[in-house]
Amino acid sequence: MMRAMQVVDLGQPLQMREIDKPTAAAGEVLVRIHTCGLNFGDTLIIKGTYQEKPPLPATIGMEICGTIEAVGAGVTHLKVGQKVGSYSGFGGLADYAALPAEICVPLPDDMNTVDAAAFLIAYGTSHVALDYKARMQPGERLLVLGASGGVGLTAVELGKLMGAEVIACARGADKLAVCKAAGADHLINSDTDDIRAVVKALGGADVVYDPIGGDQFKAALRACNPEARILPLGFASGEVPQIPANHLLVKNLTIIGFYWGGYARVNPKVLTDSFATLIDWYVAGKIKPHVSATLPLEQANEALDLLRTRKATGKVVVEISAA
Repeated sequence: MMRAMQVVDLGQPLQMREIDKPTAAAGEVLVRIHTCGLNFGDTLIIKGTYQEKPPLPATIGMEICGTIEAVGAGVTHLKVGQKVGSYSGFGGLADYAALPAEICVPLPDDMNTVDAAAFLIAYGTSHVALDYKARMQPGERLLVLGASGGVGLTAVELGKLMGAEVIACARGADKLAVCKAAGADHLINSDTDDIRAVVKALGGADVVYDPIGGDQFKAALRACNPEARILPLGFASGEVPQIPANHLLVKNLTIIGFYWGGYARVNPKVLTDSFATLIDWYVAGKIKPHVSATLPLEQANEALDLLRTRKATGKVVVEISAA
């Protein structure tokens, strides 16, 4: 048996339960989980509003770091004792998980377990969005909404590393200070500033990275330069914006639909190529995850509340077992 924090009823706190320890089937590895990085999508799964809806009871936790304890038949590129990260989608808030070997990424020895659990989804989302999807070029002006959050902060950091002029939009001075430390060139307080006016005064946006939606999307759309690319990748505001096609026409704008997790099924090479680049950058000291809180498995509900209430900056990580 093993411990798992599970969704038993939608909209209710997770419950700690004793469930059967899994085994590695063909094509899988059994991983002892050390850490699990939380994502805003986890809160949506609990509410039942995420694009993927697992049957209940369900163990949530999309992003893990652990050590392989057993290897299933047919797996040749991974071995027992190897440290891996995984973007499993579910199952991370538990002592063990049996995971498809194809979604496990070998990690460098000098990447600690907290960094590892804060790495794959947040950096992967931003890197694929800015590089593969938006084809962002050095010298372009990048507007990041929700810039102090788990994915937003990595977009600031990677945008700067990739040569963009970065405008970070976040709520309050403390969160903006975190964005500044991550490399933002310009700061917008979403509580008090006119997003459209500030961005226009800075010369307009060439790329917009938007995990927020709602009124912030509308303001950013009106602050875009001709031929700008806009990436809606979440709706943390709770409002899915309706896109006025006439604005796209007049300015030759491009709205780019982007769901990072979908590439695991339709084109996994996009993810593996991105991970290779990101791990190289980490080893070289060019990027470093910002983790604002680490809590034990028993306090997973409190950890999730940090995301719901917007009290966290960067990532929140749940620690499950020592490496």
